[in-house]
This record gives sequence, C-alpha cells and structure tokens, in this order.
Amino acid sequence: MEDRTSSRASFAMLTLRSVILLVIVGLGLLLRCPRLDERPMHNDEAVNAIKFGQLWEQGSYKYDPNEHHGPSLFYSTLAVARLTSSPDFEHLTETKLRLITVLFGIGLIVLLPLLADGLGKSGSLWAGLFTAVSSAMVFYSRYYIHEMLLIFFAFLALAAGWRYWRNRKIGWALLAGAGVGLMHATKETFVISLAAGALALGLNQFWNRWLDATGLPVKAPRLNWKHLMLGLGMWLLVALVLFSSFFSNASGPLDSLRAYLPWMGRAGGESPHIHPWSFYLQRLLFFHVAKGPIWSEAFVIALALTGAIAAFMRKGLADANPSFVRFLAIYTFLLTGIYSGLAYKTPWCLLSFWHGMILLAGVGALVLINVAKFQWARMAVGVLLLAGAAQLGAQAWQAAVGFSTDQRNPYVYAQTSRDILQLVDKVQSLAQAHAEGPRMLVKVMAPESDYWPLPWYLRNLKRVGWYDQVPPDPFAPVMIVSSKLQAMLDEKKTHVMAGYSQLRPQVFFELYVELDLWRAYLKMNPPHQQD
Repeated sequence: MEDRTSSRASFAMLTLRSVILLVIVGLGLLLRCPRLDERPMHNDEAVNAIKFGQLWEQGSYKYDPNEHHGPSLFYSTLAVARLTSSPDFEHLTETKLRLITVLFGIGLIVLLPLLADGLGKSGSLWAGLFTAVSSAMVFYSRYYIHEMLLIFFAFLALAAGWRYWRNRKIGWALLAGAGVGLMHATKETFVISLAAGALALGLNQFWNRWLDATGLPVKAPRLNWKHLMLGLGMWLLVALVLFSSFFSNASGPLDSLRAYLPWMGRAGGESPHIHPWSFYLQRLLFFHVAKGPIWSEAFVIALALTGAIAAFMRKGLADANPSFVRFLAIYTFLLTGIYSGLAYKTPWCLLSFWHGMILLAGVGALVLINVAKFQWARMAVGVLLLAGAAQLGAQAWQAAVGFSTDQRNPYVYAQTSRDILQLVDKVQSLAQAHAEGPRMLVKVMAPESDYWPLPWYLRNLKRVGWYDQVPPDPFAPVMIVSSKLQAMLDEKKTHVMAGYSQLRPQVFFELYVELDLWRAYLKMNPPHQQD
C-alpha cells in the first residue's frame, strides 16, 4: 500500500513538473513570437536570408570559409520550409525565417529534463524560467543568425554527454557526437566551447579525486573507449555531410579547417568589431544610456554565483549533482574569460557563456530555497525569485519589441534603421509606376558592399546592379547611392534626389529617380496621400 501511495505521489510530482515546464515554454513563446516582422532585417540576417534563398531556389549551397559561418542554419531552414509548404523566396517573410531561431531558443527549455538529475528537479525548472525571460535569450532568439543554433547544439551535446556519463548507453554517446558535429557545422567558434568543455572536465575530475569537500577521492566511472570513438565518428560524419553539402562539394570539409585563418585574424584584432574586455559584462550587469531605461540581468549572475559556490562547498544542493554543477561552473567561467579576453566582440557571442550562467542560476534558486529553514522563509524566497523573473520578463519584452532598433538597448548592434522600410516602399512604388514594373533597372552603389540588407528587401526586382563605387555609367531609372560616394547624380537635371535615408547608424543613402519616372510616381501617389 505504501509503495502504491509513493508511486502515485511520484507520478503526481512528475505531472506537476511537466505542467510547469509547459507553462514556461508557453511564456518563452509569448515573449519571442509576437511582432517578429516589425524590426528591420539586420545586415547579418539579410546575408543569411539571401544565402538560404540560393539553396531554396537553386538547390545548391557551398560553404564559404571566409564569411557567413556554417551550413546548419540554411539546412535547418530548408527542412522547416519543406515541411511547412513555404511560399517562393520572393514571398518568404521575416517572420517565417525568424521562427527558425525562435524554435531553437525554445528548444533550450525543452531539453532541460535531460539534466534534471544534474541541476536538480526544481533547479532545472528555475533554469527553464530564466531561459524563457532572459533579455539576451529572447532578443537573439528573434534574430535569424547562427548563434541560437550554436547554443542549442552545444546544450544538446552537454545534455547527451551527461546522460551517457550516467548510464553508459551508446545512444547517448552518438547523440553527443551528433551535437558536436552540428556545433561544428554552425559556427567556427564551436572550438572555444569544445576546448572549455574539455578543460572543465579535466579540472572537475581533478577536484573530484583530490579536492572534494567530503575528503574522499571520487572514482570516476570507467570509460568505454569504443563508445567514445563512435561518438567521435558521429561528429565527423555529421560535419562531413553538411560541409560537403550532402556530398556535392568535395572541398567543403577542408574549407571548414581553412576558415580558421581569416577568423583567427579577426579574433586578433583585424576587424571593426574590436571592444574592451568588459564589453559583454557591461551589457549584462548594468547598461544605461542617457534618456534610456536601465538594463540589467545581474539577478541571473548573482544566482549563478550562488549555485557555483554551493557546488564547490557541497551545501544546499538538494537533489542537484555537485560534480555536474562544478563542471558547469568551471566551463561557464572559462567561456566567460575566453570571450571577454578576445578582442573581437559582437554582443550575440555572449550567449555561449550566458546560457551556462542561466543554468547555474537555476541551481542558485534551488539553493536559496533549500537553505531557508522555515516554510514561510522558503515561500518568501520563492516569491522574490518569481518577482525577479517577472522583472526580467518585462525587460525582455521591452528589449524585443519597444526598443528593438534603439541604440539605448544593450543588445542592439549595427541595427538597420526603420528608415529602410520607407526607402524600400518608395522603390517598390516607383517600380509600379515604371513601364517595366519589377524589371525596372535599379543601381545600388556603396563602398565595400555596405548596402546590406537592401538585397533582401529588393529581392523581387529582377534587374538590380550592385556596385562598390560609382560605375562609369551610373544612370538608371532608380539609383540608391551611399552618401560617402558624394555622387551628386542630380546635377545633370535628368534625375531628382527623391530621398535621404539612414541605413544604420552613420550610414546614409541618397535616392535618385529619373524625372519622368518621378512624375509618374507622383501621379500615382499624390503628395497629400503620402505619409
């Protein structure tokens, strides 16, 4: 009878945890999905979208070791596009593309049950809640770039590796290897996570054996080298298939190694994205620009430190595994140090170590509740933790929607201005007024190809020329020209400068329109009807 009662209680708790996890997933979707199309496409998003368009329309993809990162984003998008009967590329929307990264961001919550015996059952739920409401996680889940896929595949490899460590079943070793292979096929920086993970594993085993707080050496489980070799083989197989574009690009796998020459140059300082070591922590701990709101996710960092300290001291962890949490802490702090030390920095790169911080924060929440001696104190701690999560959620919504293009948002970086949408609308209207419609000739000129994301927005026009400088014959019915070129193409009185737009901070474009076309446009769009 007691066994039956205990089983029912265990089932009830499992059901409750499952319901809570589903609620957290719903909250994550609520913050990530609305108004996905409102923010103009970032340069990197547009480049990725155009590369996917080539795969979608031509059925071909070739990895470029100098730019654009790995193929997993494009093949993931292709898989979803085929499963959901997506429209032709011209009618593919920003929402459709960004839903890909939303799904991977939500996947970070869905995978958490695999670590319930590592982070603790309630610790994994708290980690899920903080993942759902973190401003950085929400903001970049809504970006069609590689970073969220990299974090998801890294977490998949970590979770599968932990499951293998617990039961030594070959399936988990193969899944962990596939996770690493997908990391490899996502972004070149996967080697940083791999190196930090290997070093953290070694340091943690040293701690377990010689420095554990129990004073007793902890014997690590015997490894099955056959399983490890098969896991390594799975990594190489996945990378080989994707980099070779499913065996249609023989040079792809070798190019994935050649890629480190240009990327190492950028990491060492050959890039405009050079920032001080504090760049990431300033955005996470405290960020405030005049007349803007105060941004901070210090709440997560404080909880992460609490969880890490508890793991090293073996106190207050309840059902969390001290060794796993110690490994996670070492891994996270190593990643934080490496990314902060690299001169090359873009804000989405912080996600690699920030996800580890969030997992540790889940353990920290568990610890604070567990060390409270009285029931009322535990309830009070729980209320405070929920209040902190609510504040993070409100901040995440503000970042994702209210300040999605505002430089006062710590996660906005070289973001395309909303001006671009007005410019594009005007060009599309000019095409409607032109006799050739979408076959109207357009010339776009900007130094160093600094015209992105215009190729995405003008993808339905059939005759668009792209130039790094003013060509010998620059004239066309419509010309979009960087102000840096000082073109002054209206001097011959054959064209009128019909607009001046900001593409992104400090990047401006002039719109020149042929006089007869401009008159036709004004006839179709009388000035009193324009915004």
